[in-house]
Amino acid sequence: MARPATKQDRKANKRGVARLAAVQALYQMDLAGTGLNDILAEFETHWLGSEVEGAQYRPAEAAFFRDIVGGVVREQARLDPQIDAALQRGWPLKRIEALLRAVLRAGAYELACRRDVPARVVTSEYTDVASAFVDKDETGMVNAVLDQLARQVRSAEFDVKPG
Repeated sequence: MARPATKQDRKANKRGVARLAAVQALYQMDLAGTGLNDILAEFETHWLGSEVEGAQYRPAEAAFFRDIVGGVVREQARLDPQIDAALQRGWPLKRIEALLRAVLRAGAYELACRRDVPARVVTSEYTDVASAFVDKDETGMVNAVLDQLARQVRSAEFDVKPG
């Protein structure tokens, strides 16, 4: 028998929707050159928890969405070299497809700046976001890059302590 959704489940679900929306917003910013304030206003007004073209979008944790998108923009100059270093040699971030850049940047931002979210959760969530858009090989690349970044910036979460 399935257990009823808890407050924690609902918060996690709203954060998952916020991550997906953040990746979409970052992708749109990358392709169209839309500014931060414009993209935040557009998503909060027209996408998050709204009906668009007959499809109902689930509610997102708006503050979390704003933090990811704004944080990526603010920290991009620091995050991109870290992502580049984690990518396979010969495939710099600028050669990666725009959607995957958005996923990697959002995941890298959360790993670097959102210590309240466990590293394994960040990696898993963004791997799931990527799997909604790309094939298994690219999803595996997202998982590998974010796992490598997580082990660098949050090594204490991966240290095995003798029991």
